[in-house]
Amino acid sequence: MTTIKALTTEHVFLTGATGFVGQAILERLLSSHPGTRISILVRGKGSTSGEGRLANLMRKPVFAQWMESIGKEKALDEVARRVTVIEGSLTDVGTLPDDIDVVIHGASTVSFDPPIDEAFDTNVGGATGIYTALLESKSRPHVVHISTAYVGGIRKGIVPEASLVHNVDWRAEYEAARTARTRVEFESRQPEALRAQLDAAKARHGKAGPQAVAQFTEAARAEWVHDRLVDYGRMRAESLGWTDVYTLTKAFAERVAEELWAQAGHRLSVVRPSIIESALHHPIPGWIDGFKVADPLILAYGRGQLPDFPGLPDSILDVIPVDFVVNAALAAAATKADPKAPKYYHVSSGASNPLPFHRMYENVNAYFTANPLPAEDGEISVPLWRFPGGQRVEKALVKRERQAARAERMITKMPPTPQTRRWLDEVKSGQHQLEVLRAFTNLYRAYVQTEIIFDDRNTRELLASLPKKTPQSARFDVTEINWENYFQQVHFPAITTLTRAFANRPAAKARTAKKLPERSDVVAVFDLEGTVVDSNLVKQYLLLWGGTVPRARVVHDLANFTFSLRKYLRAERRDRGEFIRTFMRRYEGFKIVEIERMVRGSFGRAMMRRVMPDALRRVQEHRDAGHRTILVTGTIDLMVTPFLPYFDEVVAGRMHERDGVLTGFLADPPLVDEARAAWLRHYADLHGFTLTESYGYGDSHADLMWLQLVGNPSAVNPDVNLYRHAQEKRWNVLDWKRRSPSTPIPRPRAATSAHQEGEEPNSTPSS
Repeated sequence: MTTIKALTTEHVFLTGATGFVGQAILERLLSSHPGTRISILVRGKGSTSGEGRLANLMRKPVFAQWMESIGKEKALDEVARRVTVIEGSLTDVGTLPDDIDVVIHGASTVSFDPPIDEAFDTNVGGATGIYTALLESKSRPHVVHISTAYVGGIRKGIVPEASLVHNVDWRAEYEAARTARTRVEFESRQPEALRAQLDAAKARHGKAGPQAVAQFTEAARAEWVHDRLVDYGRMRAESLGWTDVYTLTKAFAERVAEELWAQAGHRLSVVRPSIIESALHHPIPGWIDGFKVADPLILAYGRGQLPDFPGLPDSILDVIPVDFVVNAALAAAATKADPKAPKYYHVSSGASNPLPFHRMYENVNAYFTANPLPAEDGEISVPLWRFPGGQRVEKALVKRERQAARAERMITKMPPTPQTRRWLDEVKSGQHQLEVLRAFTNLYRAYVQTEIIFDDRNTRELLASLPKKTPQSARFDVTEINWENYFQQVHFPAITTLTRAFANRPAAKARTAKKLPERSDVVAVFDLEGTVVDSNLVKQYLLLWGGTVPRARVVHDLANFTFSLRKYLRAERRDRGEFIRTFMRRYEGFKIVEIERMVRGSFGRAMMRRVMPDALRRVQEHRDAGHRTILVTGTIDLMVTPFLPYFDEVVAGRMHERDGVLTGFLADPPLVDEARAAWLRHYADLHGFTLTESYGYGDSHADLMWLQLVGNPSAVNPDVNLYRHAQEKRWNVLDWKRRSPSTPIPRPRAATSAHQEGEEPNSTPSS
């Protein structure tokens, strides 16, 4: 057996340098192979160039120990001297240098379940681009193609370290995948597909206005396209005998390397790692860059989200530390390769140091029992798995999904209260856990029910050929791994560090309790009903009606009102503006002087009894910060007089009148939903306000469109649909209570900003 030599003065071309394995390879070349030169293919990202991304890369933890060992300034000089950025992409490589000695191609998609066109473009198109560019250059390097051990597809038994045996036409599959999006996009625009999306958007977002319905319909269509392409990839992979589109495209990428590069008489080594996780030795124990393949499953268990799992307890979970993959890849690169015989290496643990799935579970259970993740009310207790089998887990999952859907439908029909929102939170949390379990069941089934053993004889021979003085940190002997020590002392602590840091951040309310920033170019817009006062148009009407209706008409009007309630409810569900127009007809015949008298008296006092003290305090906080405070309401201006002193401006509706008597018709269209959004955009443009820094407070789903315009939206005592949207978008959700009889009403103070001094609040629509 020939002893291989380490890389010395070679020019190494590296793809995927910003990825997990690529970072580790680049660090190892810099720290342990000081005579090498390195070219990296990096695509600019946004306004950051390839050189800028390299500079950012050097700030990553993987390089910290090397930089510290030689000094940061010297390390940066080394990078400037030895590393060259080739700005380009996998499918548009450009012109490569003519003196490349080694290529390490490790760039690929990091998702197991991407849309089919994206998976093929990155993995198959990327490999095609790289090897075509190499053939067009004068370089004839030794190529180390980093693949995955799972390229063999769905199978049982021993998988040899050899070229894959299949006769699938990768070019035809690539062409079909590339055109899949066009076909699915066309399908998504057909009436049959759009009708379902439109009906669903109308049911949930109809009150927010027609543009909101269109916006959410289009978002749902785009999501449908994405899901369809993901399903397309999953089904095509399974139909051809692969676990998922990731392993399918990685298999085709190997065939690209063989056909375009090896069959042209050039040197090729294929390195196939199994499930890559954190480093055992180098650069430091536990180094990892983000969560990897097994980590979401591990953390979901630690969070108590997986009551059971359809894994086979005696199947082999094949895990390998990232530094073992790097060491094996560099050893392969330094090996004298035969141009006529590509070499294949399984960098895996299942054959030489097997880890049964039940042993992995025992490690996870032991760790999170001893080191539980924090919860709001204490610590999370992890479940005990009994491995009941896939069918029983699936049956239980379907039952729980149906129960959760029924519970959500019931809650959305209930009145919006804090208790209703708590119930909805509980249901949504349960649904999220079910979605996690469903996703993990679909994604990991092939990896936790596998009966595959990856032969590693070539890799063991490569290990044996290393110089005897090779330090342990540069070796890849999987038999040295003590799984209990690796998981308990190295890997689990590494992946839970970030989780604990996130859990210990201040709560959202604590972060938003800080003083409002002082600005004069900011508006704070408040809805009235349900936000500033615990009242609505119906209650306001009944208050006025009760003080003005002649005794002889009480029975008649009350019967008419009761008979009309269903009509008003239907209008409210369909469109807020339609409801206002319909309901305001009831004011026909009301005398303006009588309304003004009641607003100054009993009606005004009743409205102030229903005020939300928290709302008035927040209004004053905005005024103290120099913000322009505006009350916007769909009710008529005659009724908002009690609130004029609290706001810099009141924008209300007006009713048509004849000889001092209301006709029942609005003088202007209702300023609600999208009309309010259009008014706010126009108002901000006209007066020079910055909406992205402004504030909005509303309670109804009808407020959605204008709340979306401001940078700081708050849902106040929201209805169920607005609450769901606020949770999805991480808006503030505020519970403002109606004042108790003993609670004093906050008194208004004068505005403090320069642009408000001397101004009087008005109650007419602004242009």
